[in-house]
Amino acid sequence: MTAEGFLGALAAEDADALRAVGVRRTYGANVTLVHQADEAGPVVVLLGGRVKVAISQAGREAILGVAGPGELVGELAAIDDSPRSTTVTTLEPVEALVVRRSDFSALLERRPGIALVILRTVARRLRYADAQRVQFATQDVVGRLAQRLLELCERFGKPASNGGIEVTLPFSQEELASWVGASREGVGKAFQLLRSLHIVETGRRRVTVLDIGALERRAG
Repeated sequence: MTAEGFLGALAAEDADALRAVGVRRTYGANVTLVHQADEAGPVVVLLGGRVKVAISQAGREAILGVAGPGELVGELAAIDDSPRSTTVTTLEPVEALVVRRSDFSALLERRPGIALVILRTVARRLRYADAQRVQFATQDVVGRLAQRLLELCERFGKPASNGGIEVTLPFSQEELASWVGASREGVGKAFQLLRSLHIVETGRRRVTVLDIGALERRAG
C-alpha cells in the first residue's frame, strides 16, 4: 500500500462515513491492538504511527509486515467472524480510528465502495505474501534485507542531508531480523557488507540509503 493506504483510496464520502462511525484513540509504543487467536472485534484504521503485524507459533514471533498511516488492520476477522490470525502491536505512539465490528459490517452493506477497496487491499497483501515466499526461497540474507530496506524507503523514507534516503527504524534489530527471516547475526553481517560497499550508513535505529540503485540490484 502507499503512504495513504486504505483510507486514501476511499472516495471522500466513504471516508467521511467511516470516520462518522469510528472513535479516535491514541496509544503509546508497544501496545497490542489485536491479539492472535482472539475473537473478532473492532477494526482499526491507523491515522498516525506504525505497527508491526506478526504471527506467533511455538513461542516464536515472525513479523509479516509493518503497517502505517492510512492502513487498515483487523478487518478480516470482522468480515468472516473468525479468530484473529495475527497480533498487531504499536511500534511507536499511534493515533487510530477504532470502529466497532457491528458498525463496520453495517457500513460495508451500505457502501459497497468501501468493500471494493478492502478487496483490493487484500489482493495486495496476498501478492506481498507471495513475493515474500519467493524471496525466502531464492534470495540470501543480503537480498532479503535489501528488499525490506527498499520497502521502508518507499513508504517511510525522507531525504537525508547527504543526498540519500533516511529511514527511522521503528523496531529493534531482532525484530528486523524476524521480518527479514534471518538471525540477528545474519542481518548484522548483511548490514556490514552493505556498509562496506557504501550502499548504506547505519545509526541507532536509523538507516540511510546512500545508493538506491545498488540496493535495488542487491535486492534482485
